[in-house]
Amino acid sequence: MIIFKRIYNGVVNAYLRKFDSVRWARRIGVKVGEHTAISPETHFPGEPYLVTIGSHVQVTRAVSFYTHGGGNVLRRQIPDFDCFGKIVIEDWAYIGSQSLIMPGVTIGEGAIVAAGSVVTKSVAPRTVVGGNPAKFICTIDEYLE
Repeated sequence: MIIFKRIYNGVVNAYLRKFDSVRWARRIGVKVGEHTAISPETHFPGEPYLVTIGSHVQVTRAVSFYTHGGGNVLRRQIPDFDCFGKIVIEDWAYIGSQSLIMPGVTIGEGAIVAAGSVVTKSVAPRTVVGGNPAKFICTIDEYLE
């Protein structure tokens, strides 16, 4: 029975990850709002419960979320050191393909993150950012013009 349950769960997880990535994200612990699209190639961290994605958000191909990192380097000096941070993607945001979202970042409502960006700092609402590290490009109003 245990083997059957593991096989069944594996099949269900593979199906959800490929065909219903929003349900998959919710199943692993990501908080996801309504009417949000998440690419099946999205990479979630080992702590998915630290990621919150709002409503009407689009997370495109191969976006990676990182909620921790760099702690091992400092553990020689401070054995219990750890570096974790929540990630919050607010409503109506767009995350471009192959972007990296680092720990402790909030992407504001209606913001656009250009493809291939490395977001190391929070993004103001209704702005466009891009690059490595991601920097302010323009406001949404300027983008519309």
